[in-house]
Amino acid sequence: METRTKPRPDAPDQGASRIERLCIEQGLKMTGQRRLIARVLSEAEDHPDVEDVYRRALALDNKVSIATVYRTVRLLEEKGILERRDFGGGRARYDPADRGQHHHLIDVDTGKVIEFADEEFEALARAMARRLGFSLVGQRLELFGRKIDPDPAPGPAPRRREARDA
Repeated sequence: METRTKPRPDAPDQGASRIERLCIEQGLKMTGQRRLIARVLSEAEDHPDVEDVYRRALALDNKVSIATVYRTVRLLEEKGILERRDFGGGRARYDPADRGQHHHLIDVDTGKVIEFADEEFEALARAMARRLGFSLVGQRLELFGRKIDPDPAPGPAPRRREARDA
């Protein structure tokens, strides 16, 4: 005889997104719209701002409101599930907090954000903290740069002024 139990509404399930599972672990009530926003954030391969999250959620459910997205993102940040990033441009962008230690290089011309990890930098940061009498507990590195053209195309030759006959 098979026994079935009704799952608790806030119990993590196999279909839950990564961020939704973190919300449940934190004891957050998961409404339908919060689940949707958590899914959008979990599936993001970039660092969306709130407007990006709203547009993506709206494409999946036309009933989601911008106010709900703002409140949910703020709550997820307060609970340590999301980390706020400032890559310039005047809008906060978000990164799931469970993605491990990594850093960002921001292309100032395109706004593209490149994530990277570098053990050599990590060792240098720990050594610098020790040298200053500290034990390193966290760090954040955001580099801003411009792509170097490895093979610049030759421009037009400068025009020479012709000597005039007088």
